[in-house]
Amino acid sequence: MDLKSKIILIYGPTASGKSNFAVKLAKKIDGEIINADSMQVYKELKVLSARPFKKDYQKIKHHLYGFQRVTKNFSTGDWLKLIDQKILNLRKRKKVPIIVGGTGLYFKALTDGLVNIPSIPIKFREKIRSLHKNIGPKRFFSRLIELDPLVKYNLNYSDTQRCIRAYEVKSFTKSSIYDWFKKTKSNYEQKDFYKIYIDFPRNELLDRISLRAKEMIKKGAVLEVKRFIKIKVRKDKTAHKAIGINEIAQYIQKKIEINQVIEKISIKTRQYAKRQSTWARGNMQNWIKMNPTVLKKFLKKI
Repeated sequence: MDLKSKIILIYGPTASGKSNFAVKLAKKIDGEIINADSMQVYKELKVLSARPFKKDYQKIKHHLYGFQRVTKNFSTGDWLKLIDQKILNLRKRKKVPIIVGGTGLYFKALTDGLVNIPSIPIKFREKIRSLHKNIGPKRFFSRLIELDPLVKYNLNYSDTQRCIRAYEVKSFTKSSIYDWFKKTKSNYEQKDFYKIYIDFPRNELLDRISLRAKEMIKKGAVLEVKRFIKIKVRKDKTAHKAIGINEIAQYIQKKIEINQVIEKISIKTRQYAKRQSTWARGNMQNWIKMNPTVLKKFLKKI
């Protein structure tokens, strides 16, 4: 198996050990790691986003981690432009690009291309946002499913930004955002990729998620959120979606105890992991599934 000629993609639910596996793989095949996690791009969210440890950076070169300010949004399109440059640079230096993360849309944009939807007028978009605000996320999601049934298997009502986007696209263009996805084309051939999906046993994953929530508090998540609050990041910025910000803010305001913070973060992270797994089932059928045992054997064979 000639992995050195491939672009390696590693996707899996949060807390599944993606980063650790990527470092071990990079050592074996002379690779460098590129981030594909929408929260790990933010400079000020080191603990909450579970960015790789400093020791990992020292062992293997990492790219696109912690470079964007939380005061700015960062889109899939922004990521795609940057990653194309990184892949080209690594290949020039004879390094293997290893792209690792849990943001499904990033991987889809890379392998299938980025959707080229017509520009939607601001007033039209504001009208949809007002509807979401007035009727609430659950009723909005119900209407969205009636408008665009394809959404049901791809989105969750709590994903406000993407639900609103799907509603805008269907209402304005009369075509589902997922039909637009089908019209896209990648800059790469499918044979360029070696795609690994880390299929972690559910019960073990839940334990790892609970442990991670506790570790985040020990590593300074409370201080991180205090700094985040001081920055006064606008509510419409993507960084606000980071799990833990609202929960820790409640603790800072003395509304809940620290053990409640840990439990709330654990629950939200479990829900997120479930959405990631659902995404994989719907969009990553041609990826190679590997559980922890298979991952170990895979590394030994290389």
